[in-house]
Amino acid sequence: MHVVYPGSFDPLHNGHLDVIRRASRLFDRVTVAVLENPSKRGQQLFSAEERAHIIRDAVGQANLGNVEVRTFQGLLVEFLKAIDSKVIVKGLRAVSDYEYELQMAHLNRQFPPHAETLFIMAATRWSFISSTMVKEIARYGGDVSEMVPPATLEALLYKQQQ
Repeated sequence: MHVVYPGSFDPLHNGHLDVIRRASRLFDRVTVAVLENPSKRGQQLFSAEERAHIIRDAVGQANLGNVEVRTFQGLLVEFLKAIDSKVIVKGLRAVSDYEYELQMAHLNRQFPPHAETLFIMAATRWSFISSTMVKEIARYGGDVSEMVPPATLEALLYKQQQ
């Protein structure tokens, strides 16, 4: 089974990587789909290509051979059709995530390929982490090394030096 794990991943944190690892053990093929949202250009810390590069590095360091990383624009259902997948994987941290993701799952199922969405609960140790929090802590010089994989930490440190 080929599944797609979509998101902005700005930046990738250990909660994301945990979902990728667990999905890679459950499914034959996992595509991490990095959303390139033109309306948010300039608001994101990393470009879609930079985020994809970080994820590729992290996936490579984790030896996840059945995981590929691609960027996409537009509707997720169109991306699913283009890569011939009908299953979406999403990570859930809390009830608030569930409410939003349930609505998205119902919407995505209305359009071809009528995708099913499978939820992977966040590991307790990562359930408090969000990309927004990582960016905020890093922006003020805080230590995020326990929250992100080495590839993300390296990219964050490089951004701070620019």
